[in-house]
Amino acid sequence: MKSNLTILSFGVISKKPSPHPKVGRFTAASLLAVLLLLEGGMFSSHSLPPALLEKVFQYIDLHQDEFVQTLKEWVAIESDSVQPVPRFRQELFRMMAVAADTLQRLGAHVTSVDMGSQQLPDGQSLPIPPVILAELGNDPTKGTVCFYGHLDVQPADQGNGWLTDPYVLTEVDGKLYGRGATDNKGPVLAWINAVSAFRALEQDLPVNIKFIIEGMEEAGSVALEELVEKEKNRFFSGVDYIVISDNLWISQRKPAITYGTRGNSYFMVEVKCRDQDFHSGTFGGILHEPMADLVALLGSLVDSSGHILVPGIYDEVAPLTEEEINTYKAIHLDLEEYRNSSRVEKFLFDTKEEILMHLWRYPSLSIHGIEGAFDEPGAKTVIPGQVIGKFSIRLVPHMNVSVVEKQVTRHLEDVFSKRNSSNKMVVSMTLGLHPWIANINDTQYLAAKRAIRTVFGTEPDMIRDGSTIPIAKMFQEIVHKSVVLIPLGAVDDGEHSQNEKINRWNYIEGTKLFAAFFLEMAQLH
Repeated sequence: MKSNLTILSFGVISKKPSPHPKVGRFTAASLLAVLLLLEGGMFSSHSLPPALLEKVFQYIDLHQDEFVQTLKEWVAIESDSVQPVPRFRQELFRMMAVAADTLQRLGAHVTSVDMGSQQLPDGQSLPIPPVILAELGNDPTKGTVCFYGHLDVQPADQGNGWLTDPYVLTEVDGKLYGRGATDNKGPVLAWINAVSAFRALEQDLPVNIKFIIEGMEEAGSVALEELVEKEKNRFFSGVDYIVISDNLWISQRKPAITYGTRGNSYFMVEVKCRDQDFHSGTFGGILHEPMADLVALLGSLVDSSGHILVPGIYDEVAPLTEEEINTYKAIHLDLEEYRNSSRVEKFLFDTKEEILMHLWRYPSLSIHGIEGAFDEPGAKTVIPGQVIGKFSIRLVPHMNVSVVEKQVTRHLEDVFSKRNSSNKMVVSMTLGLHPWIANINDTQYLAAKRAIRTVFGTEPDMIRDGSTIPIAKMFQEIVHKSVVLIPLGAVDDGEHSQNEKINRWNYIEGTKLFAAFFLEMAQLH
């Protein structure tokens, strides 16, 4: 899969021969040198060495089958952190040991930090897999980039809708299916593969590189925040920039850079009459039924258009600017393709801009389930004596977790009081994570844009993520360094879902992207 690229008149990369006889054939590395010259200013005299980048890209192309084989070996390790059972914890420890060994063979100084044990609600205790802190290079004249990744995965069972064994990486039409392929083993390996290319070619790394790799992200990054706080003046003291690759593009073929994520406040509202259930024939019609109260409470939270009905909830949402609107207009999103890949008949909104804004820059409220209700097949004439409703609100700048908690609690108390119910209601917020947003004018955002332009021949979509990636906010607040999310996976990769995959093209071109990013960071630091 060797690259034969053509530079066209407007700086667009094409895989096809140019129809213009005066337009020469160039590698991606040559294109980058031209783009840097075109940008002028302080960067015009610092073009990247095209021969080096070409060598690195050729090496990656020639060794792509080896990179896929390594991903297959990593996917085969059932590093499920969600199910708290000893067998999976053993697999997690094995996964972290394999990763540590891989980094040591690259020449990295590796420390596996003992994270202690996790106490579970049922009283059992399970060991937490170690966090890997690794360092490659300590040249004070170079910038230092720290990569965060995780090697734990969501549960997967072939009998639950998978077309292949989730722990056997299977390639079908260029798609690499397997649990963890895109979330997050593939991107972690792409970064490692980029480093290995420079090592194999006996080239100095353009930047100092550090790794922080954990094995409990899918279970809430247990104890990680304490470690980051502890290491902020040691391991992180020399770090200039932090890179995360743990989300997806918004399209199937166009790359993206992510500069913001929503936060999350998760609520439970309990309505209780007594500990036991009731027979509806014996008690129906003479009780304030907890389920009826709960349905009324949940129904008061959001209307049919998705508008949250909690008073004051939108008060602190950042105002919409003209610049932001133009950002949404510039993003490539095929609504028909997006709707079809989502397998829904209709969205709440009809335009690309409205959909993106309601995914990224406006809060949303989702109702997740009811605990204590009868949900088995068949008919059971029971009145639940106690039920718990579960819902969450995705937060956006500049919403505050504690303020939202008070607004939601006050609203539910007002609605409940109007029902004159004799039942007891308790509202609790079990999770509160703030939104994250970055400055897209930071150095590493410029470097990432240029690297994408080189490898993919296009400007990236500048996107936010509607989900929550707590580690980004954690790094920004504790370490006080610029954080960028550079996703590699396509929108249809199905992270957390059945038949998760990463395209071979994304995996290999993503490895090139990280290699180009190293060189760009060296130029711009």
